[in-house]
Amino acid sequence: MRFLSRARLGLGAFRRALWDYVGADKAARANTIADRDALRQFLESRSSYVAQTSLYGYLRTRAGMRYPELFANDEFVRSINLAKWHIWLACLADLAVYAGGMLASKSRAPASRVGPLVEEVVESILAATGVPPDAGPEFAAHAQRVRARLALCDWTAVLDDHTTFAESPAALVRWAPIVDELKDLDEPIVRNSVRFRWQEVRRDLRAALRADAVMASALRSPA
Repeated sequence: MRFLSRARLGLGAFRRALWDYVGADKAARANTIADRDALRQFLESRSSYVAQTSLYGYLRTRAGMRYPELFANDEFVRSINLAKWHIWLACLADLAVYAGGMLASKSRAPASRVGPLVEEVVESILAATGVPPDAGPEFAAHAQRVRARLALCDWTAVLDDHTTFAESPAALVRWAPIVDELKDLDEPIVRNSVRFRWQEVRRDLRAALRADAVMASALRSPA
């Protein structure tokens, strides 16, 4: 699980780290997703990226010139850390459901095999992440809701559009450390901004996914 820790970086260092992260992310787009490990890397990296850029972008827009000053406030930093983990969980859930729907529609494997594969991949990400010390007391329960969503998903009903990405916009509105009055005003724009960030991720997945190969790799190396 890769998160840039803005609380520990100066503004210049943060920008350089984010540039490096984006550069590595773009370089990875040339790779195909042809096995379970590649699918896991895609889900983890893109969920992290959308969570970070959505949260920090919203905070920067709202704070304006005062944005760097906010990180001198320990309480604000704690709120950011709390928010980033919950937004990441919501991003991971949305993207995992979308990817599972793509596997179900693009591969010749029966849909009954898609669910166990997606659940295993997400479980491996959650297990590696554990319960981060700065994620707050609700993290474990939220992770369990992610598992429940995947377990109940009808993979054949997942559409190739923005409708799957419903929890991540709501999570940004809920968890961003901004006063409720401002969030109420911002909500339509904030939700649309997160949906917009997913457009490129969806295009990348369509281009890179080799659905039959991923399903075949799951059979060759069962969890």
